[in-house]
Amino acid sequence: MQPGTVASTSRDTMPRHRAARDPRAPHARPLETEYRPAHPLDLIRTVMVQRRGGGDPTMLVEAGVIWRASRTPEGVATLALHEGSPGVIRAAAWGPGAAWALSQLPALCGAHDDPTSFDPGSHPVVAAAHHRNPGLRLSRSDLVFDALAGAIIEQKVTGMQAFAAWRRLVTWFGARAPGPTPRPLFAPPEIEGWRHIPSWAWHRAGLEPPQSRAIVEAARRGPSIVRAVEAAADGPARDAALTSLHGVGPWTAAETRIRALGDPDAVSVGDYHLAHEIGFALTGSRTDDDGMLELLDPWAGHRQRVIRLIGLGGPREPRRGPRLHPEDHRDR
Repeated sequence: MQPGTVASTSRDTMPRHRAARDPRAPHARPLETEYRPAHPLDLIRTVMVQRRGGGDPTMLVEAGVIWRASRTPEGVATLALHEGSPGVIRAAAWGPGAAWALSQLPALCGAHDDPTSFDPGSHPVVAAAHHRNPGLRLSRSDLVFDALAGAIIEQKVTGMQAFAAWRRLVTWFGARAPGPTPRPLFAPPEIEGWRHIPSWAWHRAGLEPPQSRAIVEAARRGPSIVRAVEAAADGPARDAALTSLHGVGPWTAAETRIRALGDPDAVSVGDYHLAHEIGFALTGSRTDDDGMLELLDPWAGHRQRVIRLIGLGGPREPRRGPRLHPEDHRDR
């Protein structure tokens, strides 16, 4: 996306950015703006879907302020945002990508998400969750490759393993984020940077060879894949572009669409837990992927929205056994 696109197409208001000294300087005065969404907005629940675990080096929340480091098309940026008063999101950004980050802010806060055609229907779980969460919007980062790399890292491992690997790789090979962050934050590597991470680093970070090879292959074709995904007209076309990569299947494609594009209909088929959770929430019993898709069919076009609502307020199946213990094959 280009700076200004979101503001020019959104119903919401975004004043001109106020600039001071060169924002590339580490402690320069930031670019600042206010964003006034034209709908209720639960800022934390909407934006923090972009975080990968509590120790994510790209995101944190402190004293009600969301801090986010990203590698924008114009360079590294740090974004700080909070609800200064009801219905007013105040934001500041540092770094070469500061203007892009502020122009993209409405999309990050769900401005592109249109729930007007969503009907929770008569199912009590979905209807109740929708009623309790009027400010939930589906966030999009507009950073396809970062979402893709993160999704590949999360393939077929526990969340704890995946988040640790993401944290190590971004910290080791990313860029230190500018601005007065409460703790050091890092933007992910450039696409070419992912491609040239040495083999020993993947191993030390805790990734298996199939994951590292998939990221390297994705980085080799990175710019063309990003263009294809951005130009695709719908979810199936985006999936086709993403799954043309070796090592990228439907689950990884859906996870990429969810974070990068805020896709309201993406369903992560193949997830270890998701079908069980959706089945239990909607019927009281577990189901498989086919059963999950059948249960979600009444909300076609908004299946990801239903999944998010269930995650926020649906019934949870009691745990009946030990959690999966993560395996660590790294040399000690």
